[in-house]
Amino acid sequence: MQLTDTFGRVHNYLRLSLTHHCNFKCIYCMPQTHAAFPAKSIMNADEIDAFANIFYTLGVNKIRLTGGEPLLRKDAGEIIERLSKYPVALSITTNGARLHHYLSSFKRAGLKSVNISLDTLQEKKFLAITKTNFFSQVWENIHQMLHEGFRVKINMVLMKGVNDEEIIDFVALTKDTDLEVRFIEYMPFNGNLWESKKVMSQTELLGLIAAKYNFSSKTGNLHDTANHYQVDNFLGSFATISTMSHPFCSGCNRMRLTADGKMKNCLFSKKETDLLTAYRNGEDVVPFIKQSILEKAFATGGQFYGDFNKINVSNIRNRSMVDIGG
Repeated sequence: MQLTDTFGRVHNYLRLSLTHHCNFKCIYCMPQTHAAFPAKSIMNADEIDAFANIFYTLGVNKIRLTGGEPLLRKDAGEIIERLSKYPVALSITTNGARLHHYLSSFKRAGLKSVNISLDTLQEKKFLAITKTNFFSQVWENIHQMLHEGFRVKINMVLMKGVNDEEIIDFVALTKDTDLEVRFIEYMPFNGNLWESKKVMSQTELLGLIAAKYNFSSKTGNLHDTANHYQVDNFLGSFATISTMSHPFCSGCNRMRLTADGKMKNCLFSKKETDLLTAYRNGEDVVPFIKQSILEKAFATGGQFYGDFNKINVSNIRNRSMVDIGG
């Protein structure tokens, strides 16, 4: 069985948020005022396991755990190990501050890939962006994960006037280290004060890097959200995630399940499908999942198209990034 939308796209990738809580307050993700969900509205470990099983039976072969900060959950290790019984590619996106507590859980679960959010290599700027002083711990944990043999990707949300002068420094990280740095275009979400002038397009980014380095593109797959590149003679690679300037919706295979059990068929979809309430009421949630996929818009949740400079943010209806789960 597989989940196919009206455009023929097969959905086999679930991004599953464990929590909307985070120990960082990143300016592009966390609204200045952020209300906590009632505890009873959050999926427990058994429910997360059950949904993972349901989506697996519907053809999902990749599950990424997100947040908030997923490793803030006291039962995060248990959840990771429980989900490892499914024959899917299991991975996690984290801010990296608590990774050192979960190395043994990752190893027992056979988890091999970790995406770590890091938007600056400067400690003072890290404090300004995240409102925390965890830079040293995150940096140490990145190196620890590499030392332990994990596949590490660094997610850097690129914002003009904030961290764009560090692009070359981030690319330089890939010279002698087998990691991937991913430059993510700044996207509009509820409460993140998005402005089009802060978006650095893929064309601008690649032009800037080309002025310093010779690089070539790497072959990706149909469902990649990223375009991959490698500087000549560098060990690692870098990538662009160009949601705003060059959307990749035509090959989208992703679904999202928020920490409170709402399914989003697109990162930008207005509509959510309440799977958790239906599940707790003893209903079969499979028809709801299938219907959500059939209702998926071709691009960006049907909320905006074309030139990102013409987007009217006030017309976009969505959650904050921290509440979606990225």
